[in-house]
Amino acid sequence: MRAYEVMLLLKPELEEETRNALLERVNGIITSHDGLIENTNIWGKKRMAYEINNYREAVYVIIDFKADFATTSELERVLKLQDNVLRFMLVRKEESKAKVEEVKEETEVADAE
Repeated sequence: MRAYEVMLLLKPELEEETRNALLERVNGIITSHDGLIENTNIWGKKRMAYEINNYREAVYVIIDFKADFATTSELERVLKLQDNVLRFMLVRKEESKAKVEEVKEETEVADAE
């Protein structure tokens, strides 16, 4: 599994119940495909840099999770169909250099034995 981050821009007039239902659906997609949600950060309503579909503001939500490629494909498919999502961006997070070095050292030790 790899680490991913998805940023959602939701319509600003969404009620809290509707927003929570949408986030539960996203979380459900990730967990049903054996993914692991690490963090959900709701930034709240912020002004956007430019207008999208006649909206100048949006509710920003960032979800950090670990999953495989099939999960991210399904998540993108579902988010494209959601009317309440103005935009989304799904990116793979880079592994830290410390972790990469740790894996290299473990591999070198295993090869030496």
